[in-house]
Amino acid sequence: MTTSFVGRESEVDAVEAALAQHRSVTLTGGGGVGKSRLALHTAEQVRGQYADGVWWVDLSHLYDDRLLTATVCDAVDLLDHNPRAPVEALCEWLTGRQVLLVFDCCERVLSSCLLLVSELLASAPQLTVLATSRQPLGVRGEHRIEVAPLSLDDDGGDAVRLFHDRCATAAPGLALDSPGSAETVLAICRRLEGIPLAVELACARLRESSLTEIAERLVSRLDTLVDATARPRRHRALRTAIGWSHELCSPLERLLWARLSVFRGPFDAADAQSVCAGGPLDSDAVPRLLERLVDQSVLQPVGTRYRMLDTLCEYGAMWLAELGEKGTLAQLHAAHFADVLAESEAGWLSHRQVAWYRRISASHSDVRAALDHLIETEPDIAVEAAGRTGLFWPCCGHLHESRDYLERVLALRTEPGPSRTRALWALGITLTLQGDHRTALRVGEECAAAAHQDGTAPSALFAAHTLGLTHLMAGRPQAAYDVCDHALIAHGTSPPAGAPQLCCMVIRIFAHSALGRLAEAYEAATALHRLSVRYGEHWARSYAFHQLAFIDLVQGRARDAERHARAMLTSKHNLNDNLGIALALDLLTGANAIQGNGIAAARTSGTGNTFWRMLGHPHHGTPELSEVRDQWELQARKSIGDDAYEKAFHNALNNDAEQSLALVMHGPSPS
Repeated sequence: MTTSFVGRESEVDAVEAALAQHRSVTLTGGGGVGKSRLALHTAEQVRGQYADGVWWVDLSHLYDDRLLTATVCDAVDLLDHNPRAPVEALCEWLTGRQVLLVFDCCERVLSSCLLLVSELLASAPQLTVLATSRQPLGVRGEHRIEVAPLSLDDDGGDAVRLFHDRCATAAPGLALDSPGSAETVLAICRRLEGIPLAVELACARLRESSLTEIAERLVSRLDTLVDATARPRRHRALRTAIGWSHELCSPLERLLWARLSVFRGPFDAADAQSVCAGGPLDSDAVPRLLERLVDQSVLQPVGTRYRMLDTLCEYGAMWLAELGEKGTLAQLHAAHFADVLAESEAGWLSHRQVAWYRRISASHSDVRAALDHLIETEPDIAVEAAGRTGLFWPCCGHLHESRDYLERVLALRTEPGPSRTRALWALGITLTLQGDHRTALRVGEECAAAAHQDGTAPSALFAAHTLGLTHLMAGRPQAAYDVCDHALIAHGTSPPAGAPQLCCMVIRIFAHSALGRLAEAYEAATALHRLSVRYGEHWARSYAFHQLAFIDLVQGRARDAERHARAMLTSKHNLNDNLGIALALDLLTGANAIQGNGIAAARTSGTGNTFWRMLGHPHHGTPELSEVRDQWELQARKSIGDDAYEKAFHNALNNDAEQSLALVMHGPSPS
């Protein structure tokens, strides 16, 4: 929320009291009444009462039940690297934790919310759930609080306070203190039943309409509303405010409003231009119209992106259907994000690699929606687009979603070719990272057969990579080396044309190292680092740093190991790769311990444990370091004492993951 929280003191107190007495509290009420804002504000107020944190689960972008559990896992930073069901991983993750989970907009997937929340509450005794929904969830023991509109009384109340607050932003020069103005403001707020969204939409009109004009138009609309007898006054008031705002928009603003309803998450101006332009709506006009919709409170700015509140999005979707453009816009939306995936793959081996990772992450909900549409309408493009997520989703921890979508597209009846081979590669990588090595090997062999059939160099390299990674992770480094080395010799390594060559180079370096050929591994890692710097990419570079740090540690160069581990940590953080972050923290722990930096070693070890736990491996770390990890801990404890070590370790382990990581990366902030 980017605007201030006004009023609701008694409601906040009531929600706080309910959370202290009940494990399931649901805020109910109609759209626009302020449920989400009340939940968010209350959650911030009680944050200190939950030792393991408060997590916000936004369900407003969901359009079917299938994505619910994955959305909750993403919200709580659970990136489970196991083939087990996501709900099982989620229950285990929450068990023993004192957590407040806030589920927003549960009405989108109400029946699934009932089942999931019931299972989570049964599995995690210290879990508390605060939900917002237009209807109760129906969870056993659920405490329901009906969220009323803002208060109205003869002196104004919270609704008038909100009007004054938003007016100061929309029309800062407008005086509201005169008796006539005060009466008009009160009349407007009463007409709008004190509904916060309705009040905000009315205030947005103060840039171009007077108080009197706003009041008169609202009276006229309420008196002539066609379905006035068919719906409660509160619903009529909100519908009136939205409908009136819609009428006062220019025809092009209304058209853009309707077309923007196709987006599932925040979008930028380029997205809107690509998807929404056409007919009378010129692409060059879209950025200006977006700002106009922000001025009118139809859109909310989110950094450089935009989002539309759920209630306003529903209204836009209604008009999109009326215009007969629903199917067309869904197709344009899917085609756009398929193009985004294609551009991201083409730009992967470049200085824009990190930007592409962030772009795909920011568009996650819309990429999923695009794939769902393409699976139903254009299977060949669906296979191509899903395969391209393999460079991004597994790296960023979306393993269950990656597996789900890739298995779905590969089940489609499509022609063999490079796109299908790439999808098999992406599935093989996903399965390996989940630890399902047997299935990964089968898929890798299928990928190799498909690559042989389509006969392209990238396909052969992709197939070698997925087989090589599976062999490496399953403890077969010679097989990993052989398959990747053969592919690189057959298809060339310089200059690399894209991701598959670098992927195979990384496997070959790790295999060298696992086979004890450290000099070859160090030389190859140094060469890969130079190559990566030349192209400006970070993914392969980070693994070059990993091997340099690992070999430095083995050969007693702790200071160099620390430098390389920190460089890896920075690259992996830029890519939002939590597995890579955990690997880098393990190496940094060793470098600190060997140098006698006990506090730093304890801190990096605790932070590393947090990230391994997020990955579904709470008691594991880098396999090749297992023999020396206990030795490092003994060195660190000896240098600072057991009490100091335990304190630093548990502070890092129990702190917010990003805060602990920031402390590791940048050191403690000055006191």
